Amino acid sequence: MAKTGYTLPVFAVAAAKAALMVLSPGAEAPETVILDLIPESVEIPIHQVAQLDATSALAIALSDPGDNLDLTRNTPIWAWVKWAPRQNQPLILEAGEGLGKTETGQPAIYHYARQLFERNLFPLIPEDKTLIVSIILPEGRQLASRTSNAAFGILEGLALLGTSGISQPLSSADHLDEFRQNLQCKVKNSPHLAFCIGNNGLVVAQRLGIPESAIVQTGNWIGALLVEAGLRGAKSVLLLGYQGKLIKLAGGIFNTSSHIADAKLEILSAAVVQAGGDMATVEAVLNAKTADAAYFEIKERGLADLVFNNLAEKISQNAQNYVKKYADTALEVGTILFDRKGEIITKTKSCRWDNP
Repeated sequence: MAKTGYTLPVFAVAAAKAALMVLSPGAEAPETVILDLIPESVEIPIHQVAQLDATSALAIALSDPGDNLDLTRNTPIWAWVKWAPRQNQPLILEAGEGLGKTETGQPAIYHYARQLFERNLFPLIPEDKTLIVSIILPEGRQLASRTSNAAFGILEGLALLGTSGISQPLSSADHLDEFRQNLQCKVKNSPHLAFCIGNNGLVVAQRLGIPESAIVQTGNWIGALLVEAGLRGAKSVLLLGYQGKLIKLAGGIFNTSSHIADAKLEILSAAVVQAGGDMATVEAVLNAKTADAAYFEIKERGLADLVFNNLAEKISQNAQNYVKKYADTALEVGTILFDRKGEIITKTKSCRWDNP
């Protein structure tokens, strides 16, 4: 059975609470803290904690996402807390090194994470003081370069986001049934579904105004869920994904986990050849460090429209053929590809739910 863990905001709040606790007179450094995760309470280990002076302390927790294939595993999350005279608000959250910022410069700490901070720290803050909490992720900037954070407008580090404190291991085979059950519920009321590959797909879907009742998150299990949609009577599926992830379907790869297969640069190179690109472009794509870098190489040479239009059509056709082969039914499949910033690169003509 796959092990569940906790999301990054949980460890940030745990570190902040531990640091705050050690500031109480005579308090000992806690080895664990109890957090209210709304609605359940959990006990979170604290790696290190120390009082720095009479008004400030630092604590460290280590991220544990359970059996999820999560790049933040064992990442240290530091919380530096300090007292200040009461200001307009009892709690001020700051982005230290490695915690991302939005395009407006605000800390990338989103609604659920802020709720956790407030629920767990407010009871410990006296009426005459304000608590300033700076969250530091020493590895955050480097880890963020391996994510799609730019699709959210998150700069310079990782974000504290999510809708739950529990990290379900959705990349584990044990949880494919959860995806299927969710799809089965959705298709009863909406025969036209939108598959969101990753959280960035969800952001684009929401921006396009696609109703939540039609949205199905897939993790890497796109092929299995396409077949499930066909078997459950869906009439159409719109695939929304970052181009570097979703183009794998154009190469016949229907589980998009990089642990299973990763031929995105080769698929892009073949599409460049099909679009009439020269060998210099092919070599530039193959030598690119990321799919995003490859996209810009193609774009600079004026081939992006043709290359990605062809890829989107190929993705849709391959998906339809896949469903026909394994479910023996017809399913209309549309495709929307977007870049790291969440800007749409192309979409097939058959797309539904695509009106901004």
